Amino acid sequence: MIKFKPGDRVKFLNEKGGGIVRRIIDSRMILVAIEDGFEIPVLVNDLLLADGPQEPEKRNQVAESVRQEIAHQAEEEDAARRGSLRRFAKSPEQEGIYLAFVPHDQQWILTGLMDVVLVNHSPAELLYSMSLQEDRELANADYGQLAPYSKVNIETISRDDINYWCKGIIQALLVIEKSREAYLPLHAPFDIKPSRFYKEGSYVMSGVLGDKALMVNLSSLVALLASETQSQMQKFDLPVDEPMRKIVKETAMIDKHRQSPGVAVVDLHIGELVDNILGMSSKDMFALQINYFHKALESAIKNDYEKVTFIHGVGNGVLKEAIANALKNYEGTENRMASMSKFGVGAIEVIIRDKS
Repeated sequence: MIKFKPGDRVKFLNEKGGGIVRRIIDSRMILVAIEDGFEIPVLVNDLLLADGPQEPEKRNQVAESVRQEIAHQAEEEDAARRGSLRRFAKSPEQEGIYLAFVPHDQQWILTGLMDVVLVNHSPAELLYSMSLQEDRELANADYGQLAPYSKVNIETISRDDINYWCKGIIQALLVIEKSREAYLPLHAPFDIKPSRFYKEGSYVMSGVLGDKALMVNLSSLVALLASETQSQMQKFDLPVDEPMRKIVKETAMIDKHRQSPGVAVVDLHIGELVDNILGMSSKDMFALQINYFHKALESAIKNDYEKVTFIHGVGNGVLKEAIANALKNYEGTENRMASMSKFGVGAIEVIIRDKS
């Protein structure tokens, strides 16, 4: 508590004005002579020394408190937009760096808000920067650090903002505390056709996110490994001729089932398509299976696959018959029973003829 004495010049804490201390009435009350000549009793707690250091000190304390509160709120907001990946999901993506567009409403994926998410599915910590193309300039959208096997929500956007988020560059340095390998920096331009956001087939179930998303594979972890030659040349500060990186496109749905170049195997058993069938009727299961068949085949045709084997199982033959009827509407395809030694009698093989 401040100790006042007669003759001290004081200011009122809660109102304008002040005066001079005339007399100490008691430990709680002081008699103050104000400018118009009157003397008034004032509580000690309502006074400050006009010439003392306590007023700026009090302002500094308030300013520091405000700064700490702002910093705390910023930390909480940043933590809220980050999360861990589902590393041990049933069908996780290949280790690498991804850009994902995740609809808020997973039932109506073509409408409503979307999260723009940077996915670090790797053991490295990322120092990242994301810039968007604006006319002929790049505008930074976000930058920061991203922990191994984690994600960060860059922004939540409306469908009206899609065009602004279709083209840009993501750059990152990969930092691993201990590793036998060296990794090159990530430099990944991306360019997504806006029409892709309005097609259901563009959204696939992501194993590491646990939601349907339009996934852009920026780079696999393997592709960022520095070769022995590059490592030696960098060690001696010699120039390295690195081929130009192509603009990456979004991951095709059929690529999840790729067995070898141009060849895929799609298992349509309901247990392979959903984690939990509780509450689903036979009609619901069939609708999901035939819908997945159409999306997978259309994705294979679009991405120049040569052969896709669909495992439909034996069952009551309803799904097999539905697939056979559907294939009549796909020009440029042939089908036959798949290899019995590999798949038994429950699979059909679709050959996609060269478009030319």
